[in-house]
Amino acid sequence: MEIKKIPHFIMDFASELFGIMPNGAAVYSCVLINRNGMQLKVINYGATITSLKIPLDKDKIVDVVLGFDNLEGYLKSFDLESAPYLGATIGRFAGRINNGTFELNGKIFGLNINNNIHSLHGGNLGFSKVVWDIKSINHGDNPSITLVYSSQNNDENYPGDLSVELTYTLSEENELIIEYHATSTEDTIVNLTHHSYFNLDGHYSDVSNLEMSINSKEILETTNENIPTGKFLDVANSSFDFLSFKKCPAKIDTTFILNKDKKLAASLFSEKNKVKMSVYTDQPAVHIYVGGNCEAIKGKENMLYHSLSGICFETQNFPDAPNHKHFPSSVLKKNAIYGQKTIYKFEIF
Repeated sequence: MEIKKIPHFIMDFASELFGIMPNGAAVYSCVLINRNGMQLKVINYGATITSLKIPLDKDKIVDVVLGFDNLEGYLKSFDLESAPYLGATIGRFAGRINNGTFELNGKIFGLNINNNIHSLHGGNLGFSKVVWDIKSINHGDNPSITLVYSSQNNDENYPGDLSVELTYTLSEENELIIEYHATSTEDTIVNLTHHSYFNLDGHYSDVSNLEMSINSKEILETTNENIPTGKFLDVANSSFDFLSFKKCPAKIDTTFILNKDKKLAASLFSEKNKVKMSVYTDQPAVHIYVGGNCEAIKGKENMLYHSLSGICFETQNFPDAPNHKHFPSSVLKKNAIYGQKTIYKFEIF
């Protein structure tokens, strides 16, 4: 079996072989470290973040995202009844699309179905289970890695050849900056997001003692299959009111409509480690996810992950946006540029 190697000019001391795909494609792990000792590990399978370590003091570092130690762990996780998408990049379309169908330019498109009768997170493969190319790695100030992927016309039955470029940057202000750019050869729909499970107490802990705030006054109403009805619900006097800090819920799978006057989407705080994560985005929504029916799985360092191990802050457009005219448009016109930027900023108090 031929092993498909990373281009030689990209190989350096911070890149190492992470595993070999069944088709022979090599998957590499790349490390970025900023001047403060903050460390990010990324693999080009699913453009996935496997580790994000925050130095608390000279003697203590906390890994704040869930992940696996090897490629086999990621591959097997997608065989679970409810795949967790640990640290993965989601595309072409984050969230669910009702019945896997949408209309564009008068034509009905039927997507691959992978969640009951619906399409979820891009379909059977999406962007989470493919090997991306590593375009460049920068180890200077504000170290970064750029990955690219070309999704062919009719992949998962989406129209157009879609070229995607994703850059992860560690700023010297302890920010994880995620920037996406995409172009298509035909009109299509796009909704990209990042799916790390965060835990500021450490990936070996649970989120029950963390506090969260969300800059939102409304959520999307959904059916019992989590498909948006098209209605917006006021969070006032409800369990979804996180305008001020509250304990993380034991279970949530909800899209929060962000207040347009502020770029701060949400915050997470660990009293134990005195770490705060602030999420900034140019997207209209953040989908918060905790729990679900994901089976217990062995993660990094032989840790047993469970439904309360982490919390997702998926900054994105509204799920099922193509099927609701009053939702923000998810249409990317031919030769236009899709752009998105999200920042996860970490502070120690």
